[in-house]
Amino acid sequence: MIRFENVSVRYGEESEPTLRDLDLTVPEGELVLLVGPSGVGKSTLLGAVSGLVPHFTGGTLTGRVTVAGRDTRTHRPRELADVVGTVGQDPLAHFVTDTVEDELAYGMESLGLAPEVMRRRVEETLDLLGLAELRDRPIATLSGGQQQRVAIGSVLTPHPEVLVLDEPTSALDPAAAEDVLAVLQRLVHDLGTTVLLAEHRLERVVQYADQVILLPEGTMGPPAEIMSISPVHPPVVALGRLAGWSPLPLTVRDARRAAGDLRERLETRLTETAPAGPGADAPTGPTGPRRPAAEPLMDGAGTGGPAGRSSGGGRGGGISRLWRRDTAVRTPVSGHLVEVDALGVRRGRVEALRRVDLKVRAGETVALMGRNGAGKSTLLNALVGTVTPTSGAVLVSGRVPHRTDPHELIRQVGLVPQEPRDLLYADTVAAECSAADTDTGAAPGTCRALVSELLPGVADDTHPRDLSEGQRLALALAVVLTGRPPLLLLDEPTRGLDYAAKARLVAHLRALAADGHAIVLATHDVELAAELAHRVVILAGGEVVADGPTAEVVVSSPAFSPQVAKILAPQPWLTVEQVREAL
Repeated sequence: MIRFENVSVRYGEESEPTLRDLDLTVPEGELVLLVGPSGVGKSTLLGAVSGLVPHFTGGTLTGRVTVAGRDTRTHRPRELADVVGTVGQDPLAHFVTDTVEDELAYGMESLGLAPEVMRRRVEETLDLLGLAELRDRPIATLSGGQQQRVAIGSVLTPHPEVLVLDEPTSALDPAAAEDVLAVLQRLVHDLGTTVLLAEHRLERVVQYADQVILLPEGTMGPPAEIMSISPVHPPVVALGRLAGWSPLPLTVRDARRAAGDLRERLETRLTETAPAGPGADAPTGPTGPRRPAAEPLMDGAGTGGPAGRSSGGGRGGGISRLWRRDTAVRTPVSGHLVEVDALGVRRGRVEALRRVDLKVRAGETVALMGRNGAGKSTLLNALVGTVTPTSGAVLVSGRVPHRTDPHELIRQVGLVPQEPRDLLYADTVAAECSAADTDTGAAPGTCRALVSELLPGVADDTHPRDLSEGQRLALALAVVLTGRPPLLLLDEPTRGLDYAAKARLVAHLRALAADGHAIVLATHDVELAAELAHRVVILAGGEVVADGPTAEVVVSSPAFSPQVAKILAPQPWLTVEQVREAL
């Protein structure tokens, strides 16, 4: 179906090609997953299949790419539209019309399909992707995850032979991601559609793949075989490597079957480190076993903050002595930086938030979770003053955000939105960093040092538009972090980041929290919440339905529980790092 023959792609004056000597064949009717670190050419490979590379992106392509017998060098994207459907990393760049139903129909109109066929396929797609209730909604009013589903639906309706998807689940909640992947699997199995996708959240998708391509090497093989050598892999594979399981499990179910001996070893460690008596206690972190407070500083109290100490009977209380003190995150000592009281926000007929209460202390990290459209981004925008409350009150550092001068507010709170390009306007990375230093009054070079930490290897003269989605996000993070605002707001901060980049981000955010900065992040990344957050707040229908310590909230929720917790339940482990340190 898809053939790469000695393909290399080079952009501009780059010394090294983005793709080098790629030679492989993607069979018809298979789901093939692209994996590799950020910036190794996954999006470029997908673009070469759809014809966007080099016809739209520029650059030089050598070798030959054929799709269903058509050479993409001689067939422009519009001449491949009946064969290849493409969804890029940015769904907003994909839309042509204003409403959901019109967008689903547009591709079929372009191909001249009969009205009755179009109507039937639109209805099928609305049901497949759970979009029926949104059919008349303006696309601009949808959440990022809802827009992602519309973008995917718009390429499904013409029934292409090949689907090319770049980070298709990056903005989706776990349940919506499973729905989309189930649809893709049905297309592969029932209709023989060939699906080629790139995805960083491998824990979601690797078990669905028939083949995996590892870049930059271009090695192709069965998922378990490639995962055994891949530098990027999901937690279930990392746990399997640590435990020495063979074959490596790709699903939680397979890992649970293999985990009997590991549970026994960990149970022994739990027993060895239990408190000596009923009155004894051990320092414990707000996420349970992961990050103890090196110096317990306060008692937990409801939504005011996580507990600084825990009795031996509490979850994780007996095992926290296993964790290194140098990785600790301190619980907050000062008053609330954020106070949200009975907040309500209405947008037209939609009640985005209703009677939301939230308090966040200095040094505390809070993860906002919930399905797409639950109100997470709206809450962040209310905290930064871009949304005016319909009812209730919001205070940030004692200020009412929407009534505070932006030049004053920027020194108190910083927001990294879902679309990092909203913050990037200069022509080079160096210019972005220079402007960030000037705007925040930071010492020259501050932003560039952050970029080097979060995004190593990117040249000063690189244009932000030439970066991958994950690299642009890292640059936007560096721009906001330059001012070191007391309150940092992050909307889907790991979208497009590989595991190594996410680890660097987590390390930096931990350091900021330990230094007294409050962090509120909206995320669908359950692994990030397990590793970083003191508290998890779950929103549904604009209301808070759960608010508590991370270990308690995520483990009690099948949708938001990390892979390690599912594998080793009922033991209290959340991350592979915890298990590694225990062993």
